[in-house]
Amino acid sequence: MKDPLEPKPERQGATRRAALGLVMGAPLLGACSGIQQALTNSSSPPGSSPQPEQAGPPQQAATIGTGQVKVGLILPLSAAGNASVAARSMRNAAEMALSEFQNPNVQLLVKDATGTAQGAQQGAQQALDEGAEIILGPLFAMSVPAVAQAARTRGTSVIAFSTDSSVAGRGVYLLSFLPESDVNRIVEYATSTGKRSFAAMVPENAYGNVVEAAFKQTVGHRGGRIVAFEKYGADRASAARKVAQSLRSADALLIADDGDAVVSVVDALAAAGANVRKVQLLGTGLWDNPRVFASAALQGALYAAPDPSGFRSFAGRYRAKYGGDPVRTATLAYDAVALVAALARTQGAQRFAPETLTNASGFAGIDGLFRFRSDGTNQRGLAVMRVASGGGQPAAGSPKSFGA
Repeated sequence: MKDPLEPKPERQGATRRAALGLVMGAPLLGACSGIQQALTNSSSPPGSSPQPEQAGPPQQAATIGTGQVKVGLILPLSAAGNASVAARSMRNAAEMALSEFQNPNVQLLVKDATGTAQGAQQGAQQALDEGAEIILGPLFAMSVPAVAQAARTRGTSVIAFSTDSSVAGRGVYLLSFLPESDVNRIVEYATSTGKRSFAAMVPENAYGNVVEAAFKQTVGHRGGRIVAFEKYGADRASAARKVAQSLRSADALLIADDGDAVVSVVDALAAAGANVRKVQLLGTGLWDNPRVFASAALQGALYAAPDPSGFRSFAGRYRAKYGGDPVRTATLAYDAVALVAALARTQGAQRFAPETLTNASGFAGIDGLFRFRSDGTNQRGLAVMRVASGGGQPAAGSPKSFGA
């Protein structure tokens, strides 16, 4: 697997405007314009590789905006490699969110996390000492507990960008793309179309463990049955042979991995004698990859991901403002800043209280609906996309509201 903690730019497209607001069982507040994949893509495996280290001298703290409500923004601006590229893009997106929000009463206190837990904690502490009412960031899982420790001493909430749900908790909310959301959405859609017997192949790593738990739980809740489940390492042939023997009794096959690996798994299944055309192939947001779209065997397969139109609109505005493409995670920073600006305007003294952040109706952003759970994880309203040679095509739209 590619390192999920090394962000890199993704493909972007044209423009359209989207609104962010609270979804209080009523129309969106529409407080500002615009709010899938995590660092490399939408459901990157949590914590499966070493974290980036500091590459250069820490960048000086900066402020964006002049509002009265102070908000800490903790990003690894001086970290090594792609981490700093992502951090700069996310900082730009945060600035863009404020510029597109009409008269925001927010001041962002931007601190350099340096790519280390200690640096993230120091940045958070500085922001808190300067009056931050909420902390946005950090980006990496290993830094979240350190930031949370500093914030909890002040009773301050944290909205972090990690994809590792194990670091979520009391007062620490993850605004990221969690593998669980992808799995839940695609399995629920498959069962709604009559699929009842499921097989799955997942990588033998942290991401695969998360997918396994979500897959088995969701299939059970939806009244389905699992006829085959295999994990694989570098050698996919053995797992493919075992799954191939069971596919005759399966309606659908989930392959939860990135684009390069998915193509290799399908090739291994074909070599084992499986006819993957006879089952509905299912995937996660990691499938949003040119290798997947170019594979003849994967045409017509389905995967869960955010509706891409929101990101295309955001990317177009970002290019017009900054002259380059945003990284895919930039929407997380935009959404976080747009959210705190909307809450600062509408929710008074309770703007960042747990009961406000965990509103069951959720919020609407660039990548669709999302809501925070009390355990700090999130739920997203995802679309179902169909693999086609020109890219993903919508098979089922994202929901307009969360059910009960």
